[in-house]
Amino acid sequence: QVQLVESGGGLVQPGGSLRLSCAASGSIVSINDMGWYRQAPGKQRELVAGISRGGSTNYADFVKDRFIISRDNAKNMVYLQMNSLKPEDTAVYFCYADIKPRVGIVYIKYWGQGTQVTVSS
Repeated sequence: QVQLVESGGGLVQPGGSLRLSCAASGSIVSINDMGWYRQAPGKQRELVAGISRGGSTNYADFVKDRFIISRDNAKNMVYLQMNSLKPEDTAVYFCYADIKPRVGIVYIKYWGQGTQVTVSS
């Protein structure tokens, strides 16, 4: 069984910073892409940033130059450093990972339970 657990969300003032972490654990043979989506109330879930096993990154236009994604392959973790936060960044942030849970099984996308980020004065 595979589990993704996020941490690091909370309440922050506009212009502030937060760092989200996500740890993958359980039956894991290997992990390909990892990353973060977010979902604000009444809106669809949207991609924030992704990172390949080799470290190639991609970002949504609305977070470029503000957020930085990174990962630690040895620890099966992915991080999201969020700087210059805006009220419109308020959302539940979900991490994902494309994981091969057993030899001979294709990669499956797993999701964390989500962590709330609220940007407000």
